Amino acid sequence: MAKVAFIGLGVMGYPMAGHIAKAGHDVTVYNRTAAKAEKWAGEFGGKAASTPAKAAEDCDFVFSCVGNDDDLRSVTTGPDGAFGTMKKAAVFIDNTTASADVARELGKAASEAGFGFLDAPVSGGQAGAENGVLTVMIGGDEEVFNTAKPVIECYAKMIGRMGDIGAGQLTKMVNQICIAGLVQGLSEGIHFAQNARLDIEAVIDVISKGAAGSWQMENRHKTMMDGEYNHGFAVDWMRKDLAICLAEANNNGASLPGTALIDQYYADVQKMGGNRWDTSSLLARLNKFSGK
Repeated sequence: MAKVAFIGLGVMGYPMAGHIAKAGHDVTVYNRTAAKAEKWAGEFGGKAASTPAKAAEDCDFVFSCVGNDDDLRSVTTGPDGAFGTMKKAAVFIDNTTASADVARELGKAASEAGFGFLDAPVSGGQAGAENGVLTVMIGGDEEVFNTAKPVIECYAKMIGRMGDIGAGQLTKMVNQICIAGLVQGLSEGIHFAQNARLDIEAVIDVISKGAAGSWQMENRHKTMMDGEYNHGFAVDWMRKDLAICLAEANNNGASLPGTALIDQYYADVQKMGGNRWDTSSLLARLNKFSGK
């Protein structure tokens, strides 16, 4: 089994690192809040390191799952960053949702230092991480991808190499653009059904079997109807991701009018105090602005 480091133990990274340890790999973790790393080590039988550099020492694979581009730079090329101690021919796998630019930047730095790099953002949310069934979108060299794939499979149900470094992040942007539209459409549909005094459960039961069906409809309509918005991916995180999408669209010439509008709807949700509500809270915005 491989020697692995995992950097970043948030709601996603904590269970992801756990699945790697459960598969029998020797895992060392680092987290900015040291107590969380110690807790993980006690739960899964691994080790906690005091810095990313110490976590990465002599590892075959180093994973990261942190907040944004700046966090990623900090744990890789910053003081005490993992890139300073990674051995030749090791592979760094970044599960952060970040920009394609930072992926290419770090990929270049890794290549110059003699080890591999994959940008590997994930989809599936906290539940997918906890159950080890995430979808992983990967950019990077095919040989490096094949080397790392068996370890990535510890927490994934679907793994796809999308192209060269940066392609994983670009694919995740497509994912977030599609989700934003789906959630807004579902929110409007439920809002309309409420105003029309329809039996919403009956409506969903019928339309979910047809062309309107989606994961969001199947898994979120009940909590949305109950006004429960504490199930997964937070509005603050979605706005961070949509900002990345809109910035990339500005660079590549793509037109994203719907995405830009929904981003502003999420800004309205933040103003309502819903920063940590899940993304289905677009319905709460509709209800508020209709006077409900």
